[in-house]
This record gives sequence, structure tokens and C-alpha cells, in this order.
Amino acid sequence: MNRPYQVCARCVMDTSAAGIVFDEGGVCNYCIEFLQRAGHVLCTDAEIRKANLDTFVTRVKAAGRGKRYDCVVGVSGGIDSSWALVKAVELGLRPLAAHMDNGWNSELTQNNIANLVRGLGVDLYTHVIDWGEYRRLMQAFFDADVIDVELLYDNAMIAVNYQKAATYGARFILAGTNLATEGMRMPDGWNWLKHDKKNIRALGKRFGGVTLESFPAIGTLDFVWYEYFRRIRWISFLDYLDYNKLEAVQVLQRDFGYKPYPYKHYESIFTRFYQGYILPNKFGVDKRRLHLATLVASGQMSREEALRGLEGIPYPSDRELEKDKQYFIKKMGWTTEQLDGYMRRTGKPHSAYPSERSLWDFCAGIYKKVLKHR
Repeated sequence: MNRPYQVCARCVMDTSAAGIVFDEGGVCNYCIEFLQRAGHVLCTDAEIRKANLDTFVTRVKAAGRGKRYDCVVGVSGGIDSSWALVKAVELGLRPLAAHMDNGWNSELTQNNIANLVRGLGVDLYTHVIDWGEYRRLMQAFFDADVIDVELLYDNAMIAVNYQKAATYGARFILAGTNLATEGMRMPDGWNWLKHDKKNIRALGKRFGGVTLESFPAIGTLDFVWYEYFRRIRWISFLDYLDYNKLEAVQVLQRDFGYKPYPYKHYESIFTRFYQGYILPNKFGVDKRRLHLATLVASGQMSREEALRGLEGIPYPSDRELEKDKQYFIKKMGWTTEQLDGYMRRTGKPHSAYPSERSLWDFCAGIYKKVLKHR
């Protein structure tokens, strides 16, 4: 039986999210859990926050002494990663900016990244992935009807950051990931484990006969190797700062000619088509809701503003959607009929195919036990 539709009385999460429940006041478990988990970051005293930041920066500088770079900052062209790079430089760090180009960058993204690194005077490493191999892997994911096609980009991006850190002996990767704007738990079924190299290989082989040749994949054991043997730390850097996304955008626009995107993660043509068309129409998932709910719960946006942000399609306009649809069809070598057929098919879980999810959960369990007994 379908449950009655309900939206959280505090944030904007609704019954489209698996496992959502509401208390007697109509407040959902997603924002309750978020505030419990993120409160120590969001409500940190300004002096304590500065002391923690100073201590961390000192650690990075000490670990990077005598090396070309003391950290790596992954830069997608989005606001969060761009701001992480700006603050790293302001704090006197010597970052290498690393970008993963999967063939779907918009011209706006290219310009934003170019203006940023030029204005900051930092080196940029761009890993241009082999488009033929990447397209075949994407096709395999589409043929498998799994939800997280972006697993391909995210996995490769993570791998590139660790590889560059290892190359230059940098002990820290400063990521734009943060609790303030993206810390709310992703509902089950909305994405998949980002370190699942086994899943990528299995889907590629089964649906396209694709083997990973140039694709820079990372799996659970690779992650363990980098983090615990090479001692490279992936840091949600913006959690050390009093990060306000709207203020960051204003500074980026003023100082670096940055031009913002209409929604989070829309710096990639495929990502905006995926989040703005494929996810809501094939899988019933509107990620705007999660992104806006997090901003409401963290106090960076009012609930009324978020509700207005959810009005209409998750695209700037129908014209822009149609433009991206035709671009996607041409770039993937599809026809309109193929896209329509794909959109009509029922989605399948990633767990229906070989995966290292159980290995990841096992390792995570061991790590939690070690932390508990320290």
C-alpha cells in the first residue's frame, strides 16, 4: 500500500526518500540525524574552530616540507571544491589542483577552473580519461539499468586524487566535501558505494565486454593502501571553516570571475542531464531535495526558499533540457528511440551484480572498533 505523501516540517525531505519517518511534530529522521551528526561542526565556537584550523594547517605544512606540493585539492569546477582551493592558498598552503576530465565538461566549467587556477597562481593537473573506454563503460551502466552512472566519474576522480598525492608525496587531499552543504545522509538506493571497483569491472565486462585499461579505478583495498599504508588522508577541508555557500559564491564571482551553475553538481553536462532528467524520470529521485534540505537544516537557507527552489523541473528551462538531451544522444551515439526505451525500463540495484560492498562494510566495521578502543 502506498503511504500518504508527506514533507518534513523543518527541512524539505519527503516520502520519496526510502526509510523516512516523521516525529509527532512532522520533523523527519533525515534532518534529525543530520543535526546530531553535524552539530559538532556547525556549532563549533569561532575560537575553537580557528584553533583547529591552525593546528591542521600546521600539520599539512610540516608534512609537506621540502616537497613540491604539501597537499592535493580536487577541483571539479563546482563551488565547494573551488572554495577549498581558494582557502588553501589563502592559508599559505601549496596545493596541486587536480581535475578529472571525463569528456562531459561544459565550456563554463573549463572557464571557471582556468580563471581560478590562474588567479591563484597554482599548478593544475588535468587527467583526461580515454573517451572511448569511458563511453563503453557508461553504456554498460545504462544497459544494466543501475542508478549510479556517476559512480564512474566519482570513482575515477577519487583515484586520480590519491594517485597524484602518492606521486608527489603529499599526505593530504583537501576535498570540497563538507557537512554544512552536503552532510545529510543519502537515502538508500539513491546512489552506490563510490569505491566499488568490482562493480564497475563486473558491469563493464557483462554488458560491454569492457576491461579497465586506462580507467583510474579505486577499490576498497586500494583505499586501505593509500590511507593506512601510504598515510594519505582524504580531508573534508571545508568542515574546518565556517563555510557559507552563498557567501563563497559572491567572493568567487567578485575575485575570480566565477559564474555559478543553477543547481549543485551541474558543472558537468552529463551530471546535469543525469540529475535533472534521468534520475527524476527513470528512478523517481530529485536530488535537489536533499541538497536544499541540507542547506535548510544547516541554517544557510530558509525552508520557504528551498520549497521555491523545488518548483518546476530540475532544469533552468525546457529549452535547456532539450538542448542537453540532444547533446547526450549525439555524444553517446544513441537515437531518440533508444533514450526513450532506456527511460521506460525498470531500474535494477547495483547489488544484483558483483560488488565489494560487503568487503567495504567489513573494513569499516574494523575501523570503528579500532577507534572505539583508542
